[in-house]
Amino acid sequence: MDMVSLNIVGGILVSICRDMGVTLMRTSYSTIFSESLDFTCGLALPNGELVATGDFCPSMIGGLPLLLRSCVQEIALKDLEEGDVILHNDPYRGGLHTPEHTFFKPVFVDGELIGFAVSIGHVCEVGGMAPAGFAGEATEVFHEGLRVPPVKIKKAGKDVDDIWRLMLANVRTPRYNYGDFRALIAATDLGERRMADLARKYGVAAFRENVTALMDYSERRMRAEIAKIPDGRYRFEDCMEDDGIEDKVFTIRAEVTVAGGDLVVDYHGSSPQAKGPINGTLGVAHGAAYNAVLQLTDQSIPKNSGCFRPIRVLAPPGTVVNVNFPGPSVGGNTETHCRIANVVMGALAPGLKERSAATDGATHSNFLFGGSDAKTGEFFCCYDLTPVGWGGRSFADGNDAVGGINGNCPHIPVEVFEYRYPWHVEEFKLVDGSGGPGTFRGGLALSKTVRCTDTPMTFSYMSDRQKVHPWGIHGGHPGAKAELFIMRAGSEDWLTISQAFNKVSPSKFANVPISPGDRIKISSPAGGGWGPPEARDPAMVKEDLLDGFITEEQAHTAYAAK
Repeated sequence: MDMVSLNIVGGILVSICRDMGVTLMRTSYSTIFSESLDFTCGLALPNGELVATGDFCPSMIGGLPLLLRSCVQEIALKDLEEGDVILHNDPYRGGLHTPEHTFFKPVFVDGELIGFAVSIGHVCEVGGMAPAGFAGEATEVFHEGLRVPPVKIKKAGKDVDDIWRLMLANVRTPRYNYGDFRALIAATDLGERRMADLARKYGVAAFRENVTALMDYSERRMRAEIAKIPDGRYRFEDCMEDDGIEDKVFTIRAEVTVAGGDLVVDYHGSSPQAKGPINGTLGVAHGAAYNAVLQLTDQSIPKNSGCFRPIRVLAPPGTVVNVNFPGPSVGGNTETHCRIANVVMGALAPGLKERSAATDGATHSNFLFGGSDAKTGEFFCCYDLTPVGWGGRSFADGNDAVGGINGNCPHIPVEVFEYRYPWHVEEFKLVDGSGGPGTFRGGLALSKTVRCTDTPMTFSYMSDRQKVHPWGIHGGHPGAKAELFIMRAGSEDWLTISQAFNKVSPSKFANVPISPGDRIKISSPAGGGWGPPEARDPAMVKEDLLDGFITEEQAHTAYAAK
């Protein structure tokens, strides 16, 4: 293929995926889709190879290749018909965790199967022991919601009513789930039409040649990027501070071997799987490794199965990075994924110093709540994310208050949050001085204080970095830790959840009751610094001090300002 044709076809495929995402965003019911964009969309071949994806959620982009391959092995392709839509969310069948629902629609041209249009999104309410899905005290997958193997939710263009009834009977918010499922299906409908049109335009044979050439091109580009890393074995480790059930640290260890254009990520030495819900699935182990490599290589490489071919992942079963059934895993794709990705990036930092970065806050501070609307009596749920500071880089400070490395998800705007839910946002600000000092400092964390207005509810939380600082790199200092406090109505005391409710973990728990007048204060962690702070340009230190980004104490101690 000539490069002009290759770029045209590749650009069209990515454009289709982006339009699928816009359709999903605009037609969904829940804020996790319409505001936070916690989804991605892709196109695949009949064998499950990913040919294109939209630039939405990185954890899902990296997770799709294994998920797709796993599902097409279980689906009887000969039994597929035009208009079928297949639903799947099983974390033990290549999935990421139970909230992640994937919809596949086969694409036919003149009766021949040429591929799949795929949408995957984090559905807010999935049943289980806690509203909004994140059961921070789950000890088995059955606490985490309904688990669905690949099944047809539409057959030959018509709803399979029994599947719809089953899905909607097992959640607290059937109306919202119905709307979100329809939005996910609408995205696949658009992808199916556009992919079929493209194949008709070029002819099926030429279309296959084009996408095969595109994946081969991505593979060559990725191998060339990996070849720039000096051959060798690189090691790094970090930890999850607890699992919500036991107050102990869980180690995540990676050995990354580079040999020419090949790269192997080996997680041997990581802790045995946790009793609580921080375990990653095999899909998370793959997706986090891919995410890390994509962060460190040329962003213009087309994101498809070809660019992942040079990367091999070894994840021992029964560990915190590859959970065995029936271990819980709902926190694995939000919390543990970013820790794994940062461990891989930390391992490669000596070989890619100028491209390396200190860790971001590496948590989403997932704030989940649900209750019955005081006016209508209808149950509501919300999944809210809190942005973090990103790590300093070799050329710039880390970004302030950005979604975690694996999510790329914006927070819900204050106006939408207050309109949709019974909370008043009293404070929403950057945390001054939180970024890790360095030649380039870490990005600042975010603090949000909310007050319950008129509706009793329960809330759950899934986070990390309240005990262990985000690390700096190449002499940079750690970023500030996360915090969560609660103040009961009529009180003036801010308490941790452990103090107020005797929870094992201050960052992972479920079903805490909230009453009108209660306040919750969430502070995310900040990014670590890059390089020694004393090497920072004095003019930048002065500007930070004037802007309030660093404190007087930091200026005179960490930065030794005169």
